[in-house]
Amino acid sequence: MKKYTINEINLKQFIFTIYKTQIGIGVLSLPRDLAETAGTDGWLAIVLGWLLAILFSVIIIKVMEKHPNDSLFDVFPKLFGRWLGSLFSMLWILYAFFSASIAMISSIHIIQVWILPNAKEYVLMPLFIIPVYMAAKQGIRVIGRFAEFVYMFTLWMPMILFLTLQESNWLNLFPIGQKGWMPILTTVKATVLSFLGFEVAFMLYPFLQDKKSAVKGVFIANTMSMLIFMLITVFSYVRFSQDVVLEYVYPTLNLLKLIRLPILERFEIIFLPFYLFILFMTVIPYLYMSVFGISRMLGKPDHLPYLRLVMLGWLLLPFFFTPSFSEITGLGRLWGNFGLCAAVLFPIFLWVYQGVFHKLRKGALP
Repeated sequence: MKKYTINEINLKQFIFTIYKTQIGIGVLSLPRDLAETAGTDGWLAIVLGWLLAILFSVIIIKVMEKHPNDSLFDVFPKLFGRWLGSLFSMLWILYAFFSASIAMISSIHIIQVWILPNAKEYVLMPLFIIPVYMAAKQGIRVIGRFAEFVYMFTLWMPMILFLTLQESNWLNLFPIGQKGWMPILTTVKATVLSFLGFEVAFMLYPFLQDKKSAVKGVFIANTMSMLIFMLITVFSYVRFSQDVVLEYVYPTLNLLKLIRLPILERFEIIFLPFYLFILFMTVIPYLYMSVFGISRMLGKPDHLPYLRLVMLGWLLLPFFFTPSFSEITGLGRLWGNFGLCAAVLFPIFLWVYQGVFHKLRKGALP
């Protein structure tokens, strides 16, 4: 019997939720992050990161295939027992909550710096919370539909980047491999981190109607993200030199500043409000994972009280903590390290442990 039939999502919603979770804050600074170690060969590392992201995504699906009607928070007690299972649940809840919080803080910071420099955090936070709360309180089905809407609503955004190719210099990409393969391989970690978001497949899988298509879904989602990362990175490199890219905090936004339309300048100011929908789609899945995990761990049917508690905490946060850019950057690096453990190391551990566990139990679930 399916536990989550009322909240089922189709394959398109599954794909778009993962895809839009990945395309968030990181894409704005990705060209600089890659250029720091691999120069203009950073685009090669994106391909390697894409292959690894698909590999780890498939491992996540293979783990969840053994428990098709259970969420990750239902699986933990079955595999590890009550106390250790609760510990793993708590760690995942904290990771998801931390990810959602950093994504929210970073989104507010970007809007504050680029559009509303005089606005206070305690004014912007309630405005950002409203759409996030409205989507997260409804559950996975509404989140999946919102992901579909965001995809269609922002479909024009990658295309607008082609307007930046005027006066571009494709010779900036040559010679390929000028620093050797070691810098490229070193940069793969940064590209894998840019693909973070595929780990929400742990949460989405039990809600997926056609579970046999899950592997296809994660492949398509990661491929769509890879194409966006490649587009932005290559366009940044051919429009700017390597030294110029390293000067910008968010090269993607600086790239948009080059667009000049007959009736409009500062196109990035028009672009960012639309991009907010994509930023929200990074916050919402992680937020829902955290409050859904609390409700499952405590055996409660409704996640809404815990969601309201988080919203209250976020509303009060600006009065006690207003991070500087360097602090946000440091928190972002910490998020990346946690994400590496949650999205890469943990699926491998769980896959191996589950194989051994089932072998010892002769394939029978406890």
